Amino acid sequence: MITLKSNRELDRIRSACGIVAEALDLAGSLAKAGISTAYLDKAVEKLIMERGAEPAFKGHGASGKRPPYPASICASINNEVVHGIPDERELRAGDLLSVDVGVRYRRYYGDGAATFAIGEISPRARRLMETCQQALEVAIRAVGPGKPLSTISRAVQGHVEANGFSVVRDLVGHGVGTSLWEEPQVPNFYNPSSPDVVLHPGTVLAIEPMINEGGWRVRTLANRWTVVTADGSLSAHFEHTVAITRDGVEVLTVAPRQKG
Repeated sequence: MITLKSNRELDRIRSACGIVAEALDLAGSLAKAGISTAYLDKAVEKLIMERGAEPAFKGHGASGKRPPYPASICASINNEVVHGIPDERELRAGDLLSVDVGVRYRRYYGDGAATFAIGEISPRARRLMETCQQALEVAIRAVGPGKPLSTISRAVQGHVEANGFSVVRDLVGHGVGTSLWEEPQVPNFYNPSSPDVVLHPGTVLAIEPMINEGGWRVRTLANRWTVVTADGSLSAHFEHTVAITRDGVEVLTVAPRQKG
């Protein structure tokens, strides 16, 4: 069931999302060759705590199926699609780094992600990264009140495949609210046999294209968290939390100083 959010709830989610945006800005400014992903993780966690919030990912998943997630960010390098665990590996020129941040603030969540180029990257890697970001923007422009959820799926898949890349099918976006992952699931590909819903004002969604340079298939590493491309090709990931409003759609994962 999709839970429509009140104005008060949207204000709480906006606050959480503003911290997410600040955290991603910080990660992007620090992400350079020679910097470890563990260093990025500590810096982002410090910012989140200073804002009076909690890192939503840390400790998540302690269900017996996999160990609790050990860090505050996901830092996925090159062929890592999502859930890369920060460690002492140093970033190198030519890498693609995808950073995913979740924040819990006053019981409400925000979620966002971005892919960063480390130094000079190949033209193919640059096009992959730009296509993923564009797919997110295309989906946000296409969606709105009264539109079916599949509008997002069609928009992302159409843009990505038109540019010669593939959409990951084993991972999807999701609703956001008092839980980090709520209904509905938000696929980045269109499946005519999947149930569809009409979006109403008050719906909050994390739209997050995850796209691969090669094929769409993925696998999970032995740590039971990190998802990588099955063929070893590069991957990119961008994500915004958005709210469906009476007038259209509002992007919530925007740093406070940028609003307006």
